Amino acid sequence: MTGRLMLLDTASLYFRAYFGVPDSVKAPDGTPVNAVRGLLDFIDRLVKDHRPEHLVACMDADWRPQWRVDLIPTYKAHRVAEEHEGAPDAEEVPDTLAPQVPVIEEVLDAIGIARVGVAGYEADDVIGTFTARAKGPVDIVTGDRDLYQLVDDARGVRVLYPLKGVGTLQLTDEAVLREKYGVDGRGYADLALLRGDPSDGLPGVAGIGEKTAAKLLAEFGDLAGIMAAVDDPGAKLTPSQRRRLTEARPYVAVAPKVVRVADDVPLPDVGTALPHAPRDPAALEELGHRWGLGGSLQRLLTTLAR
Repeated sequence: MTGRLMLLDTASLYFRAYFGVPDSVKAPDGTPVNAVRGLLDFIDRLVKDHRPEHLVACMDADWRPQWRVDLIPTYKAHRVAEEHEGAPDAEEVPDTLAPQVPVIEEVLDAIGIARVGVAGYEADDVIGTFTARAKGPVDIVTGDRDLYQLVDDARGVRVLYPLKGVGTLQLTDEAVLREKYGVDGRGYADLALLRGDPSDGLPGVAGIGEKTAAKLLAEFGDLAGIMAAVDDPGAKLTPSQRRRLTEARPYVAVAPKVVRVADDVPLPDVGTALPHAPRDPAALEELGHRWGLGGSLQRLLTTLAR
């Protein structure tokens, strides 16, 4: 892949579609399809506005990998709806959204948009690995700030962060990160680790908020530099910061592997080129009719054909 690659954090986008499109949008049988149609509209707008040459819908084959939970047991624990022995736990998903996810998958497959999820990994890790392998510019579309860590001006990697639908996107490059957080892409994972993230069950370091974390990173360079300063009596740390960082050593030792996205996921061999015609027109026609996808599907197909 040498052309522009667009990577979709698919679950992030269909959750936004679900909450942004009224549930009165239904299939002929009365089943809500607001997330399905909303996601198709999102993809249509993204392709129109940014014209990627490659497009991958990255999926959560495992939204809460056990290897992350083993390191930090609170990781996403509050979002578990049902525990499964020997299999991924079920995530808490709205009742009327869960049935739409298989429909989304079938429609994307019939259109021919590459859809990639890998057992034992989150979509973030799939995105991280595609990004690491890309030879050209990369646009990552996500409502999850965790992926800011992949922003890299030198490689043309940016995050398109939806502020309102996907019509209003924050084009996040290193200048935006420095202005908002005081760090670049490489430093964002360390900032998030220190600050913590209640939505992911990451405790962070007590007493170290976002602004303090940014100041420490500016002073000492990275997480390793901060922890080395804890052992240096001459380092510019307050007694409280030194104490809190010392107490947090067990967390700091394991958190980087949890917070940083993987870049070595065993990706399947898939064609990522943006399709210009449906892969399975008959299946797509049947899906469109069954689920009442109407204008949302037709608009996307028209855009892809250009």
